Amino acid sequence: MTLAPYLDLIRFNRPVGWLVLYWPTMISLFVAAEGWPGWHLFIVFSLGVFLTRSAGCAINDYADRHWDGQVERTQHRPLVTGALTAKQALGCFAVLMLVAFGLVLTLNIESILASFVAVALAALYPFTKRWTYYPQLFLGLAFSMGVIMPFIALDRPLNWVVWLLWLANVLWTLSYDTLYALTDKPDDLKAGIKSTAIAFGEKAHRVVAGLQASALILWGTAGVFTGLSFPYALGLAIASNLFLNQHKLIASRQREDYFAAFVSNHRVGLVIFAGLLLDLVYQSQKLT
Repeated sequence: MTLAPYLDLIRFNRPVGWLVLYWPTMISLFVAAEGWPGWHLFIVFSLGVFLTRSAGCAINDYADRHWDGQVERTQHRPLVTGALTAKQALGCFAVLMLVAFGLVLTLNIESILASFVAVALAALYPFTKRWTYYPQLFLGLAFSMGVIMPFIALDRPLNWVVWLLWLANVLWTLSYDTLYALTDKPDDLKAGIKSTAIAFGEKAHRVVAGLQASALILWGTAGVFTGLSFPYALGLAIASNLFLNQHKLIASRQREDYFAAFVSNHRVGLVIFAGLLLDLVYQSQKLT
């Protein structure tokens, strides 16, 4: 047995999907901890994000195994080429989720209970594109469990800050996954796959811009509530510029540019997290 098709299944060499989940989780973890969360939580959430995203890829390919061959970008995935069977993909999903659950068991009971909701959302998402034009919204709900979980693990109240960060991430995920869906829109229309790219139609670019602007406002408001200042605001300003560059790219309405715009979103999360870290360091120095 070779690992290569399994690594392909979990998109090991394409970390963008992991990073757009990782940065919001780290933002939430450091906000909840009001600084460094400690090695235990840092490792648990870092590995947990990687494992759950990888498991999500496996169940996604299982769900789409009869459709991926009709989409140009996905026709070489291991379940389409026969490098892996459907049973092997399900086995990979189960193993990854079991390892992730083992990490959750090192947290409090509330985190363990919340993890069942996270697993249910992650498993449900790939099948939603069969019956709704808004599967990207379900992905946003699944990905945003990573925003709530750190507060639960640290026994912090689920206050306004949590829900502002949560909603910001839902809207941001909806925006970048719409860009991802625009990459495949011609093929999806032929295959009968539903997405927000199809639902939004000619208004897709404007809707994405509105979602991005709303996410920025929510991130900014969360920063105000937590007493963050200039460094964090600078991170948001750089993020807004990255969003503007995405719209310059997609003005061409070319597949490769939609995909490039999607990929650049991991930098959005990175600069916001970097701004948060700088702000936390700045705040700690003010107190000393």
